[in-house]
Amino acid sequence: MMNQQRVTELTKLINQYNYEYHVLDAPTVSDAVYDSLMKELVMIEEQHPELRLPQSPIERVGGVVLDGFQKVSHTSPMLSLSNAFNVGDLREFDQRMKKAASEITYFAELKIDGLAVTLHYENGQFIKGATRGDGVVGEDITQNLKTIQTIPLMIDELRPLEVRGEVYMSKSVFEGLNREREQSEIALFANPRNAAAGSLRQLDSKIAAKRKLTMFSYALVNANELDYQTQMESLNRLTELGFNVNQTSTVCQTIEDVVHFVNHWEARRNDLPYEIDGIVIKVNELDKRESLGNTAKSLRWAIAYKFPASEATTRLENIIFTIGRTGMITPNAVLTPALVAGTTVSRATLHNEDYIIKKDIRIGDEVIIRKAGDIIPEVVAPIENLRKETAQPFEMITSCPECNHELTRPVGEVDHYCLNTTCPAKIIAGLIHFASRNAMNIDGLGEKIVTQLYNTHLLRTIPDIYALTADQLLPLERMADKKVNNLLAAIQASKNQPLDKLLFGLGIKHIGAKVASSLAKTFKSMDKLSQLTIDELTQVPEIGEKIAISLVDYFADPVNQDLIQALKDFNLRMEIEINHGSLISSPFTDKTVVLTGTLEMPRSEAKKRLEAAGANVTGSISKKTDFLIAGKEAGSKLAKAKALAITILNEEEFANLLNE
Repeated sequence: MMNQQRVTELTKLINQYNYEYHVLDAPTVSDAVYDSLMKELVMIEEQHPELRLPQSPIERVGGVVLDGFQKVSHTSPMLSLSNAFNVGDLREFDQRMKKAASEITYFAELKIDGLAVTLHYENGQFIKGATRGDGVVGEDITQNLKTIQTIPLMIDELRPLEVRGEVYMSKSVFEGLNREREQSEIALFANPRNAAAGSLRQLDSKIAAKRKLTMFSYALVNANELDYQTQMESLNRLTELGFNVNQTSTVCQTIEDVVHFVNHWEARRNDLPYEIDGIVIKVNELDKRESLGNTAKSLRWAIAYKFPASEATTRLENIIFTIGRTGMITPNAVLTPALVAGTTVSRATLHNEDYIIKKDIRIGDEVIIRKAGDIIPEVVAPIENLRKETAQPFEMITSCPECNHELTRPVGEVDHYCLNTTCPAKIIAGLIHFASRNAMNIDGLGEKIVTQLYNTHLLRTIPDIYALTADQLLPLERMADKKVNNLLAAIQASKNQPLDKLLFGLGIKHIGAKVASSLAKTFKSMDKLSQLTIDELTQVPEIGEKIAISLVDYFADPVNQDLIQALKDFNLRMEIEINHGSLISSPFTDKTVVLTGTLEMPRSEAKKRLEAAGANVTGSISKKTDFLIAGKEAGSKLAKAKALAITILNEEEFANLLNE
């Protein structure tokens, strides 16, 4: 009985702390306290699984693996919205509403660029969740939705509820996910919406849990039956019940108020931590909605104002192929230069063979291009009605464009690889990666110098970098004394890079920077890592079987064993050094710091220096933030920091504190 009482108490506490952290952005306990409580609950539930409650926070970590998704028929259709593309369309909508109903107000909300879902609650418990699908039938994704912290598993309402919302991935999570995929040479997600949709449709809920999705609730479907009068009133109730409702939403008395709201957020959309693609305008009064009704496909009482897309049309002149350090072949579009979202785009990744064939992209096509998430140039689609007879259908190459070695496409993967260990392009890409800022940070050893040293037979392997001498470098073109001395000094300094940077720099397939950091922290030394089995590696939460196999295979290769030994001989750091002496503190030691705006110092350098000074650098402002470092054109983070009375530093003040 005592155990059940403690499980109930812990479950309630942890769920409350999750709500404060993920919904209110105002945690009331430290991470250490939270971790301690969670560890205790996990221990009890593992020993006594029969005591687990339906709302247990353990559900958030996933673990259920499905064979497939079951179809779900919606109790009421999830209809689409008609679109407005200018102010005139909004005023026409207003006139239609006023003809059909009098004394109406409007509810305006941001149109989150994510995936619509519906949630069902009975007796206060979340029992089922589904995708929109075709609006009539969706897919049961209950297990994946349970991993989203902003979806309550239990609510203080016994009546049946159906809540609809938009699941999305924040910009910072998306960018971090794509950095990891790029470092591991996995195809990038095109935009946060695709990443969110792909995460929700994972059959393994543990993968969905790792993607850090969140959800804004925007509708209580059966609000009328529960006697709520307006959209605002029903959403206020959802907020009381613990749902995450977007607080920018507002009631507009007139259509001119709506236009003001639209203009305000169109100008500030890039300041938001998530993607929006427009504004949704709804009649606020629920009884008026009933009289307005629906068409077969859309709601008459609502409309979506769509922001202009950052798109352009141009000609796809050619498709070329690049080779990564692991031998992965990536097709790239060569484009007639076009201006997109303020920058000129002449190249765009085409990801892989399947992507091109599915979209039927051909050389010579007029194509639509955009910056996915305002960041990554992508080819959206060909304009088929402008296609000329001379357009060439795509054919995947069968041999490496650099060394002519036959390409391989592993079973179950979408990418092709050159497996030739002596392929010049692979070797050069691997050396560039090893010297890069996020790996060994060898300043001066960029693409041009690496290629020059390869072509003059001075570089072939990573250990060759540490064997370079001034006598070898000075006779080369554009290699003066100062440049050579700086390069050799940077090479010497790189020997002190920590274990995780070295591990990442080796370019092992699927080992990105985050995985390398986790491996280094867990196992402490290269020798230990080289002796691990697949089973031992997969005990680490971030390490799946694919990563484990890649790592074990790497260390089993005699060539790689010789490479590691050579780096040991050059005195590179092969283990984490634990300093048992006294630590020198700084003004940033154990402080949480956020960077915003444009800084003269590169953002990556500022982050590196802060972490070296003992700071925890995060991407969002909360009550836990100690300092905001604000550069030029700082936006919403600066306003929030002022509201929370957080210490704000300009770049000069930041530099002065660092010097302390």
